[in-house]
Amino acid sequence: MALISNGTSIFDNGSMATGLASSMVHIKKLTASNSGSLSFVHGSGGVDFSTHKEYLFTFNNIHPATNGSHFSFNLSIDGGSNYNVAKTTTAFRPFHYETASDTPELAYQAGSDLAQGTGFQNIAENLGSANDECSAGHLTLYNPSSTTFTKHFMSRINLNHSSSSPATVNWYISGYGNTTSDVDAVQFKMTSGNFDGVISLYGIA
Repeated sequence: MALISNGTSIFDNGSMATGLASSMVHIKKLTASNSGSLSFVHGSGGVDFSTHKEYLFTFNNIHPATNGSHFSFNLSIDGGSNYNVAKTTTAFRPFHYETASDTPELAYQAGSDLAQGTGFQNIAENLGSANDECSAGHLTLYNPSSTTFTKHFMSRINLNHSSSSPATVNWYISGYGNTTSDVDAVQFKMTSGNFDGVISLYGIA
């Protein structure tokens, strides 16, 4: 047993690790290899959107085949037959060039949000497709099985910009699926072309 302190209390790090592990459960990992989309569907491959109140999707090494494509997602209430849930969202992003030649910017992206739109929501835009470029981040979906409330979500993704002047861009997207039906499938894809990468799903108690 090892003890750690936060300056006020002393904790057993073994007990802490056990507690943290029990609060997050790995559900499924999908790997894209020149894939058009990845879908997590309730009842398929161990996916269950009714057990937890919070679901975390993590994105690693998301690499588009098409330079400048956008990474997007949508929700389904019919087991993945249609991904067309109405969503109202908000979007903003900071960026900074490698050369620091331009002033860094943090701004609301009015053209990247939806107002009751049923199409796919971009959660990261203008991804670079060079060999060493990718994106990584996460999206949290709250209480998708509720038949009382709308379905809130928040995402944050960092990426290499597709510009000829390399830059880091951090996209913040949040909103809600405006449905009281249970959401039972989530799909991720590029707006143009295929992609590589890994998406993992976790349930959080």
